[in-house]
Amino acid sequence: MSLPHAILTALLEKPSSGLELTRRFDRSIGYFWSATHQQIYRELGKLEKAGHIRALPADSPTRGQKKEYEVLAPGREELERWVGEQEEPRALRDPLMLRLRATGVVGVGEDLLAELRRHRALHAARLAEYREFQRRDAARDHGTERDLVQGLVLQGGVDIERFWVDWLDRAIADLAGSEHTPASQGG
Repeated sequence: MSLPHAILTALLEKPSSGLELTRRFDRSIGYFWSATHQQIYRELGKLEKAGHIRALPADSPTRGQKKEYEVLAPGREELERWVGEQEEPRALRDPLMLRLRATGVVGVGEDLLAELRRHRALHAARLAEYREFQRRDAARDHGTERDLVQGLVLQGGVDIERFWVDWLDRAIADLAGSEHTPASQGG
């Protein structure tokens, strides 16, 4: 599981509280690795217990004050170890693809075409959002290694969303013109 590594990465970028991490996951990391508020807090506890992070000392102890965490040397070492690991690419596991495959058995209905159109709109919106991020980042580009790597991750997101929009356009066009339903196959 990569959630602890996503949290270590985020904390190395900027020490944060659990709430701040949750917000950052919603705004950036969550585009490619999602986690719920509860998962983040549970993982923070595990990372702290393992000695990978620590809560920063508070100026004045107050009840209910949010803890801000930073990464300790063992946490950085764990992240470096994990970054160096080899991993096989994962197969696409998407219920939409399975539902599309099932149309070969049950036929294409308007419900599926509507769902494909909905997915296309969602991917197009995400693509527009990523392109806006690129425009924003280009205006403030600092040219650091961190900027380069974050730009590569963002470009990967753009390419993936562009793939989905193009593929869904073809799928919708092909299926909308299709007359292959179980009834028309003479079954």
